Amino acid sequence: MYMSLDCAMGGSDLTMRGRHGDAFSTYKRTVLKDYVNSHKDGNSRYLLNGVGKDLGNPSWRRSLPHVLVAALSSFLFGYHLGVVNETLESMSLDLGFSGNAMAEGLVVSTCLGGAFVGSLFSGWIADGVGRRRAFQLCALPMIIGASMSAITNDLWGMLLGRLFVGTGMGLGPPVAALYVAEVSPTSVRGAFGSLIQIATCLGLMGSLFIGIPAKEIASWWRVCFVVSVIPALALALFMQFCAESPHWLFKRGRAAEAETEFEKILGGLYVKSAMAELSKADRGDEVEPVKLSELLYGRYFRMIFIGSVLFALQQLSGINAVFYFSSSVFKSAGIPSDIANICVGICNLSGSVIAMILMDKLGRKVLLLGSFMGMAASLGIQVAAASSFASGSASSYMSAAGMMLIVLAFSLGAGPVPGLLLSEIFPSRIRAKAMAFCMAVHWVINFFVGLFFLQLLEQLGPRVLYTIFATFCLIAAAFVKRNVVETKGKSLQEIEIALLPQE
Repeated sequence: MYMSLDCAMGGSDLTMRGRHGDAFSTYKRTVLKDYVNSHKDGNSRYLLNGVGKDLGNPSWRRSLPHVLVAALSSFLFGYHLGVVNETLESMSLDLGFSGNAMAEGLVVSTCLGGAFVGSLFSGWIADGVGRRRAFQLCALPMIIGASMSAITNDLWGMLLGRLFVGTGMGLGPPVAALYVAEVSPTSVRGAFGSLIQIATCLGLMGSLFIGIPAKEIASWWRVCFVVSVIPALALALFMQFCAESPHWLFKRGRAAEAETEFEKILGGLYVKSAMAELSKADRGDEVEPVKLSELLYGRYFRMIFIGSVLFALQQLSGINAVFYFSSSVFKSAGIPSDIANICVGICNLSGSVIAMILMDKLGRKVLLLGSFMGMAASLGIQVAAASSFASGSASSYMSAAGMMLIVLAFSLGAGPVPGLLLSEIFPSRIRAKAMAFCMAVHWVINFFVGLFFLQLLEQLGPRVLYTIFATFCLIAAAFVKRNVVETKGKSLQEIEIALLPQE
């Protein structure tokens, strides 16, 4: 959809592009390379991503505040994923759709449908107005949608509010992945990428904790929606003081501003080498708009294929069914939902912290493989719990243990790695729109999992459904083994040069 907008907008100035496009591209290429050459003092002194042989790695402390502000978008993402978990029952009673499984599924899935729309436009927005402004645009519909959800008195008002919130949720994750990858030093890029997942976990846990009184206090679910306005306002405000992505500025031909931003996030000692590194991957084609055909076939197709399949398999593992409906599943197993959900949140957070520690040591591929295999084994426990030989309290304990292990295994790799990995392997020219395309695939699958999970659970039973999820986890592990490349310790420019076929 956003690709069509690019084409439509480009059509009106096609004649001008024909006269001046090549000239501007040549000018951009010459100015940037002359700029970098004028600052080089011997290429042999520089390593990738602003890391000099005599300088060591840039301090992570400079870029951390910028990453933490960006992580607010992921906190909101996690919060709105989980906010209906504890509140759905009381909300359905207040709004008059209690007992309607389809209406309950729509409250969850309408948000995901909005996220699909937001993700479609995320690449166009991030490339058009920059990463910082994209974050601020992400916060706006979340503020509007949460406010609408808090004051509505019927189902349709709730669905409209969830639709608005969803558009912000769809815009936030791909922009956060882009921004963190582009402002983080290579040595900690994996750890900073994991901070995004940790923020999502904290958002989920926050929504579960805040939702606990919903069963005892009438209309408490309205408070749960109002609270989310605070971090959304903070994101819009604090992002005004954060650095813009130097990669985006460089791609727009604004080399001097890119240098200024590099100084903010890396320090003055590393500006020259960082600018020289950006020049290595510049092919002079950044001015040309990215066409949909370039993503669907040609030199970029394999990267898009890997990203789309990886996100699809992440969702088909069934993990979000656990997050959306864990209260219902635990209730059927005879376990108090508030206790169970707190344990789920702790497992999710613990695994994400471990992933942050290991991301730049073991690497992305190892964590992905171990994560999907661990999820398959954990789903096997769920299947065993639902089998005839397990009954009574033993079945309940096995089911609870299996669900905790699923969440833990997911948070170790399948959760934090895909977004970071794809932002690393996509070339600078298509990075924003390629992420948007793959995230759109993510949201389509996510939408249908959220919409049909409860119905499939009723019709197929837990044993068959969890077997299907486990099969997808094994397929994902095989796919990762065959197709995913390791990116730890490499700069974005080094990865691009190594992976992108030469024309």
